[in-house]
Amino acid sequence: MNGENRLNQKAFALKQGAIRAMFDKARTMENVISMGIGEPDLDTPAPIIEAAKEALSSGYTHYTPNAGLPMLREAVSKYGLPVSGMYAPHEIMITNGAMNALHLLMSILIEPGDHIMIQNPQWLNYAAQIKYCGGVAVKLPTDPEKGFYLDPQTIRDNFVPGKTKALLINSPNNPTGHVLTRKNLEEIAQVACELDLLVISDEVYNTLIFEDAEAVSISTFPGMRDRTVVVNSLSKAYAMCGWRVGYAAGPEALIDRMAKCQENFISGVNAAAQYAATYALEHRELTEGLREVFRERREVAIAELKKIPGIKFSEPKGAFYMFPDISSFGLDSKTFCDRLLEEAHVVCVPGSAFGSVGEGFIRMAYTAKTEDIVEAIRRIREFCAKL
Repeated sequence: MNGENRLNQKAFALKQGAIRAMFDKARTMENVISMGIGEPDLDTPAPIIEAAKEALSSGYTHYTPNAGLPMLREAVSKYGLPVSGMYAPHEIMITNGAMNALHLLMSILIEPGDHIMIQNPQWLNYAAQIKYCGGVAVKLPTDPEKGFYLDPQTIRDNFVPGKTKALLINSPNNPTGHVLTRKNLEEIAQVACELDLLVISDEVYNTLIFEDAEAVSISTFPGMRDRTVVVNSLSKAYAMCGWRVGYAAGPEALIDRMAKCQENFISGVNAAAQYAATYALEHRELTEGLREVFRERREVAIAELKKIPGIKFSEPKGAFYMFPDISSFGLDSKTFCDRLLEEAHVVCVPGSAFGSVGEGFIRMAYTAKTEDIVEAIRRIREFCAKL
């Protein structure tokens, strides 16, 4: 019996995501500019790196508590939440990035066949995690004409008593860059209370907010603190993607089970990285320089994209993504991106990867140097002109 014959059906069902597939293809080519990666291209600020070095030199190389270092949980409580102290340290756990936090939460929540509602379009890994844990990802269509507005009636229409376990929202949003408004979040919160829904709020981009947008968390609305799990990480805010430090904050009963789950699978998070993360959270001013870089790049990307006839888009208010509509060129989003890579050597991600509402759009990440963004969009303009 070979190795493949030993796999279970869940393993067989795992597929490579469209984002990784595009990068694998791009690696075989030269002179490629990527606007596909959802990672800051900037290095982690030097003071955070020094904090990790100091921790290692001081002997902090041992196991940590499964739920994370007490000092880091305290720092999250003080500096890493929508409102300082809204969740106590015992209602917080440290994870290997936000992805690990989400997987732990799905692992303790989902019974076979349970429904988790997510936005459409939405980051593709949500649906993959839900499916792997035995659940069903119910994709709620948003309205692109209204800035990807999530109509609360859509939540009611898709709620199935006894089946629907939770609603997962992400704002600022990947892939659209859309930020849920205070009014929209208030509407969603009212429905969550009405239906007795748990809400999972992925807030990993909440330091990357531009113009007049607000980084509002649904956990702050009446009745929502005890029915919300806030998930976040230091990856985007501090350019610490490779450090793999995230966290979850929410009802103690859920956090306790997540920590026990972590104990049995990965034990805990890298010790030195946790010390560095503590330093980072205690120096929130370090996020400001990163935000300013992406604010400037956003303005450049918007100005350059406006020069392309046939492309329309709503200006993103957060994160570092744009989600332009390319439907006027008569190609589906995957064909558009495949040809864009082959003919112009620019990586973008087909909107269809993020859900059916994403068809006709492409995701562009302004995580490259400014001169590369200008050159990439110049190439896109020439490619579109040929179409």
